[in-house]
Amino acid sequence: MHETTTPTLLFVIGPAAVGKMTVGGAIAERTGFKLFHNHMTIEPLARLFGHGSPQFQRLNHGFREQILAEAAGSDLPGLVFTLVWAFDDPEDAALVERYTAPFRERGARILFLELTADQAVRLVRNAGETRLAEKPSKRDLEWSNRNLVGMDAKHRLNSIDEFAHVPESHLLVDNTELAPAEVAERAVAYFGL
Repeated sequence: MHETTTPTLLFVIGPAAVGKMTVGGAIAERTGFKLFHNHMTIEPLARLFGHGSPQFQRLNHGFREQILAEAAGSDLPGLVFTLVWAFDDPEDAALVERYTAPFRERGARILFLELTADQAVRLVRNAGETRLAEKPSKRDLEWSNRNLVGMDAKHRLNSIDEFAHVPESHLLVDNTELAPAEVAERAVAYFGL
């Protein structure tokens, strides 16, 4: 397990089915960090209120903020949090600010591992066994594939220069042809985790 004097919040960001949860899990295994993947709040709320409803949105963001605040104040050495970030949507940037606030207050390292992969590869990954086991809302593959393609068309899901001012806190990896373990090793080495 990695020993650290300040907590670390590592975001794993990128478009749908790029491998955020799988890579995040591989990083957690190597560091002793805990994995908090975005569907840990999405799935129960989607079943109760329907994905995207006002109740879903309010509770999803509220639960995430509470969990992240508790993690920041705990003795965890670090947390890996996965997120689809629409860089063209100012509300997403504001959410990230709220999610990071309790960690910033503690002087934590806040890092961003950004994944990108070809859409065709992501559509194959969208039907992956682990993904479907952890994310029941993705099991309707016709809907899920349509949603993936639609999100790609509607939003900019990878950064351009948003992290130019903090290059040491951001790593972009095209994992189209890389195994999750290889991406995890790169991230652990780059960030010194």
